[in-house]
Amino acid sequence: MRLAEPDAIADDDRTRIYDYVEAQGAVDRDRVRRELFPADPPGDPQHSRAFRHSVAILKRDGYLEEEDDGTLRIAIDVDEGREEFATDDADVTIRPARQEDLSGIVGAMRQVVAELTSIEAESVADELDHEDALLRHNEYESRMFFVATVDGDVVGWAHLHLPNLEKLRHTAELTVGVLEGYRGMGVGSELLDRALEWARSTDHEKVYQSVPSTNERAIEFFEDRGWIVEAVREAHYKLDEEYIDEVMMATEL
Repeated sequence: MRLAEPDAIADDDRTRIYDYVEAQGAVDRDRVRRELFPADPPGDPQHSRAFRHSVAILKRDGYLEEEDDGTLRIAIDVDEGREEFATDDADVTIRPARQEDLSGIVGAMRQVVAELTSIEAESVADELDHEDALLRHNEYESRMFFVATVDGDVVGWAHLHLPNLEKLRHTAELTVGVLEGYRGMGVGSELLDRALEWARSTDHEKVYQSVPSTNERAIEFFEDRGWIVEAVREAHYKLDEEYIDEVMMATEL
């Protein structure tokens, strides 16, 4: 299965609807209609017919999906199956993220960032806070998230940033993290495997990431799974007045 190409939407009405839903992350169908297709003059059903038709075609062509309650979302082609596994301390679910997971993901990222174990996660968290939309798929970039949850709460994430620039479309940038209380249970490995499986299924050829050199545990984690160090940028980060190297790692799919 593939991501639909947003720049292939030929109709102006459909493009407006798609862009609005994509910017909101998840939005009520009636709200979209009121915002984009206000009745003018009042009572004229023409706009409602145009809206219904446009949404139907966007759903048919795989750009949007609609839930039973009328919530519209951009359609990300992914196996919606939930993977569950038990540890000694918790029952963990790995699944594709939804808009409703946004605050839990940002909270997890903020905690990991506070531990100085991931720098890139901070910029992702800031971006999510600014845009207030979790998933992205437009002509410039796409992003995909998977989450690990315990009792419905997010305890870990895997994020893939997917540039739509032709020369980079074969690559994806990864961030992954797990709350401290759930490390050492295999949660990170499950998240990583799910993210790489999805990247492979969408014809990406390379996944890469950067970590501070002080995060020796993460570097060892990825090296044990076949990732290689492509480069080291000396004194790239400045944390608490200390200069720290950036370790750039990658894996081929």
